[in-house]
Amino acid sequence: MKRREIYSDLYCVPPVIVRVDGRNFKHVLSRMGFEKPYDIKFASAMADAVELFFRHSGLSPVLAYTFSDEISFFFNEVAFDGRIEKLDSVIPSFISSALTMLLRPDEPFSFDSRVIPVHGHLIEEYLIWRQAEAWRNCINSHAYYALLSEGMEERDVSGLLLNKRSGQMHEMLFSRGTNIAAVPAWQRRGIMVLKEEYEIPGFNPHLKEKTLAIRSRVKQEWELPLFKSAEGAVFIEGLLGQKDRSGNLRKSI
Repeated sequence: MKRREIYSDLYCVPPVIVRVDGRNFKHVLSRMGFEKPYDIKFASAMADAVELFFRHSGLSPVLAYTFSDEISFFFNEVAFDGRIEKLDSVIPSFISSALTMLLRPDEPFSFDSRVIPVHGHLIEEYLIWRQAEAWRNCINSHAYYALLSEGMEERDVSGLLLNKRSGQMHEMLFSRGTNIAAVPAWQRRGIMVLKEEYEIPGFNPHLKEKTLAIRSRVKQEWELPLFKSAEGAVFIEGLLGQKDRSGNLRKSI
């Protein structure tokens, strides 16, 4: 029967992004009583689950970007020799377990997963794409629940917002007292979890002199720049390392 495991020989070559997405989270979170459209407790739990992944999974992502119920992990090196079945099972199962530990829900959380091969400038394009989706999710969610709060039915709200542009929803919210550009940055732009290096003072007993040791730590960044801006480009390049003329990464943190 071993030969029936026809998908076990699918492999990926780094660099890759692995994106996990929550399954039926809207209904699960609603039954748990979280605030709508956004709840700081849930956002913190998602970021903390990612931080647990960095610390305890045994895998080594360069960074992770999260908003709503999705997380994108960027890897320059992959475990399990790049076996896709392994990556698509171990990573979402770890996040499901971590989030369950943090929030202690009455029913299980579950995530699906996909592997996305990237290289060079595609990494930056991917982050810009997902941050644009975070913005669309933000403005749609605020508009959706603003209309629900006025007594409209869910089906009518969905129909009203269908095919509406961001500018139209922005004006609709502004007329109701919400400046969507002023909501917290993590709602509009997402959250990044990454490793950063820092120095600590030390002492070399053999040379009898003071030294500086380099250490790394996991950091959550809740005030992200707009990735498609000049500031955002500098931020991403600082995370990923310098690029050669072809756009490929020469080094990564």
